[in-house]
Amino acid sequence: MSDAPATAILWPAVAMAGLTFLVWARLYQLRLGEMARKRIDAQDLASVSDSVRLLVDTRASDNFRNLFELPVLFYAGVLLAAQLGVADTVSLALAWAFVALRAVHSVVHCTWNHVMTRFVAYALGTLVLIAFWIRLAVALATA
Repeated sequence: MSDAPATAILWPAVAMAGLTFLVWARLYQLRLGEMARKRIDAQDLASVSDSVRLLVDTRASDNFRNLFELPVLFYAGVLLAAQLGVADTVSLALAWAFVALRAVHSVVHCTWNHVMTRFVAYALGTLVLIAFWIRLAVALATA
């Protein structure tokens, strides 16, 4: 079921890690900027409840946490696909589509944060991930 090298399926995972690091950088850009403007001492943010109470702009931190929810299934699926040698055109397209939709979700979440736009990207990404896992299950069942 492979018409590309097995390692080709790993590149979308590398891209997802890159997206996560970009959101991490955005998180600290926003957080440190807000802390400086409000003169908040770092120790004042020792707990999540303190952060919620003192910080207003949580877009990037909310998105960063979100990148450790569904994407965990994506990373596991990519590793399984590599192990099974499932790096065909459809699997690669699904993997890259998931990454692209998560990138759209992150851009929206970390900028103007329009909930319905963000939701559509999230929902479509979830459907793509489900299709990716169905494809893996079929490959595993027929291996």
